Amino acid sequence: MQRPSLQAAGARRWGLLLLTTAVAGFGGAAVGVPSPALFAGLFVGLVFALRTPWGLDVPGPAARLAQGVLGVSLGVLVQSSTLTEIGQNAGPIVGVTLATLGATVLAGLAMSRLTGLDRPTASFGMVAGGASGIVAISRELGADERLVAVMQYLRVLVIVVLAPVVAGIAGGGGGGRPVADGVAGGWVEGTVALVLCVVVGAGLARLVRLPAGSLLGPLLVAATLALLDVSLMAPVPPAVLEAAYVAIGLSVGLRFTVASLRHAARILPATLAMIALLILVSAGLGLLLVPLTGVGALDAYLATTPGGLYAVLAAAATSDVDATFVLAVQVLRLFAMLLAAPLLARWLAGREGAAPPRDAAPPPAG
Repeated sequence: MQRPSLQAAGARRWGLLLLTTAVAGFGGAAVGVPSPALFAGLFVGLVFALRTPWGLDVPGPAARLAQGVLGVSLGVLVQSSTLTEIGQNAGPIVGVTLATLGATVLAGLAMSRLTGLDRPTASFGMVAGGASGIVAISRELGADERLVAVMQYLRVLVIVVLAPVVAGIAGGGGGGRPVADGVAGGWVEGTVALVLCVVVGAGLARLVRLPAGSLLGPLLVAATLALLDVSLMAPVPPAVLEAAYVAIGLSVGLRFTVASLRHAARILPATLAMIALLILVSAGLGLLLVPLTGVGALDAYLATTPGGLYAVLAAAATSDVDATFVLAVQVLRLFAMLLAAPLLARWLAGREGAAPPRDAAPPPAG
């Protein structure tokens, strides 16, 4: 009779955790927190990890499924109009994207020297773009996902605050060229497309042993089908995507310990300094696009802002800019960062001897 009582206790604990997360998510959405479901999962998971002895952890299959959902949601951002916009100015855009990738690697190495973080954790914390994807796969690639999450979402918060301010100062409210229409479709089509991309993508990823395959496999399949204008492709249903964000947030938050939280506080000043430096470097790279592509200074700034995709697009939609250009550059960088992450992890592990994260406390067993 003991096992059913243990199962009932576990169900009650998870019920309380999920209810608290839902309340926090709705509260975050009401006050304008970016990605409120993910932030709610991260914050509530952290509180439960530090204040309860329950030892909860998101099951592996659920975490991998959440990564797949996220991958599909990113993959459908790739449209033929996006590639057309990139193709018109391919050289400068690709050059700036690669320069941004190089700048984030250098920032990560500098962060490692300044704080004593292992190189994978410092580097993934500084990757400019695809914050939710980077956090989701960072543990698999040898980094401490807790500290990566702190650095990534601190950068997102800074950009969320800065993007509309800069757009307003530089001429917001003009209502520039809108972003091209995305893939249309209802929740039925979205669910069918999601299942197809996750199953096929995950299977192909295992077949070719693709690193971080739970996210990158479905992402690549979804992007391919979207580019081919396959009729069944549709965006991931919002409720499913929000559930995936919650799972990703909880999978990170529940692994926090007192030691890792103290470590996160110690690296906060260096993290803010590096974020400011990355924003300045990205803005400088954006200025290079002005004479090379003929876009305006605000277009270039929003296109090269290091992350905060949805906040940047919201600012672009209410400003006198070419929002399609902004989306094209942002999506290209997002894909470049996520696809380069496994190669970067392998290179960094080779340089460091695959040392484990140095926050002094391994994550609890699942």
